[in-house]
Amino acid sequence: MKRKSKIKAAGALFFSQSTKKYLFLLRDDDTHTNTWGLVGGRVELNETVIEALMREITEEIGYIPDIEKTIPLDLYTSNDNRFEYHTFACVVNQEFIPILNHEHKGWAWTGIDGIPKPVHPALYNSINIAEMKEKLSSVESIDY
Repeated sequence: MKRKSKIKAAGALFFSQSTKKYLFLLRDDDTHTNTWGLVGGRVELNETVIEALMREITEEIGYIPDIEKTIPLDLYTSNDNRFEYHTFACVVNQEFIPILNHEHKGWAWTGIDGIPKPVHPALYNSINIAEMKEKLSSVESIDY
């Protein structure tokens, strides 16, 4: 019996040091369309999680902004251990204007408590975990 390989994915929660706001994107695809989420997607064959993250950033916002620091925030693993999602905080000096691809139709920089609604279900679940809020608080308080 052939064992199915694990699906890996990565996402970026951009944080602007100057405004203390986060970037959220409004989805415009078949999966959870019209919900707000992060930049991100699946890791492709022979790609590391970080390589996938950088590729997804380029695809979804048009370029790699000047990232001061990339901080691992969360690793979600499904109960059957066949899917894992790596969430990173990407710290930038200032807000930027993304050049969206076909996967998204809007963007917003907001405080973590002001995320536009409706929120993508996976993001909603992770953001409401006390441990995640504590990690985000740490990201916000670091002097880069």
